Amino acid sequence: QVQLVESGGGLVQAGGSLRLSCAASGRTFNIYAMGWFRQAPGKEREFVAVIRRSGSYIKYADSVKGRFIISRDNAKNTVYLQMNSLKPEDTANYYCAADPVNFGVVVAGYRYWGQGTQVTVSS
Repeated sequence: QVQLVESGGGLVQAGGSLRLSCAASGRTFNIYAMGWFRQAPGKEREFVAVIRRSGSYIKYADSVKGRFIISRDNAKNTVYLQMNSLKPEDTANYYCAADPVNFGVVVAGYRYWGQGTQVTVSS
């Protein structure tokens, strides 16, 4: 099993920045990909960004490309999401996800999930 704990959410004004962290524990050697998803009230959970264990491949949703940066520190079993130029439409609960096999943009493709951290962007 793998446990994921997110941190770093909060309230920020439009145009501001936040850095989310996701610390993994347990059978972390099993993790192939780690990603971020988000879910706004009344909407489905959607893909934000994903990174392979080696860091050799990264993918972003079009809505965050150029503003968000995903990175990982394997020594700390932690993945980060640097969010810049935040917009009110980025307001959501942000979830960290990990999987031992899959690397993709589909929610169902991830086995392990954190509890989420709330990001609120005011206009």
